[in-house]
Order: sequence, then C-alpha cells, then structure tokens
Amino acid sequence: MRKMIALALCAAFPLATSVAYAQTAAPQAPSAEQPAAKSGTPAQPGATPITTINIVDISELPEATKNQVNEAVAKRSDADMQKLRTSIDKSPQVSAALKDKGLTSAAVVIASLDSKGLLTLVTKKPS
Repeated sequence: MRKMIALALCAAFPLATSVAYAQTAAPQAPSAEQPAAKSGTPAQPGATPITTINIVDISELPEATKNQVNEAVAKRSDADMQKLRTSIDKSPQVSAALKDKGLTSAAVVIASLDSKGLLTLVTKKPS
C-alpha cells in the first residue's frame, strides 16, 4: 500500500519533501507505534518503510507549493482519493499520527513518501 501511495503521488507533488524538511514542528512518529505497525502489516518487497510522518496543513505551505497541491488534487479522481484514504486507514502508524493531531484520513488531500521513509501528509480542514 505504501508503495502505491508513493508511486501515485510523488510524481504529482515533487516539493513535498523539501516542504517537510522546512517545517519547524516535530514529526509525529512515536517509536512505540512503529514496531506494532511493522509487525501488523505484511512487508512488500521493495517498499520503503515509513520512518517519519510529517503532517502539514495546506494553509501552512508557500503559495507556489499550495498551487501545485491544488492542481494535483484537481487532476485526481474520487476513486484515487478513496484509495489513498483507505491506505491511510489500514496503517495504524499513520492513523495514529493523524489522530494525535485531531485529524482523520478524510482531511488528507495528498501524500508523499520519499526514499528515506519520510511520509508527508498534506491536510485540509473541512470548510
């Protein structure tokens, strides 16, 4: 599932990792949850394991990046969004990180997983 997220979304959102490193907030990845998530999820060959989760609200992004995110979201189908949210819900580690911020997968508009295991979730509060 993680590999599917990475392949589907990394191409549409190339600046996600640079934005993630620019954030000052501490990443949400409690070490106590990582072993449970890894043992509960079957490993996929070639899949990059999630080591750090960074959750960023779209309003915190620079204007140029915000425009890229909105363009990528506009090009995606409802089925693609549902697949993304289902993948998030199936990952205890990612769901817990969102829950810690008071969010659910429904708030996630785009995700990016880099080769070092940094998962960046861009969220948007419902209007």
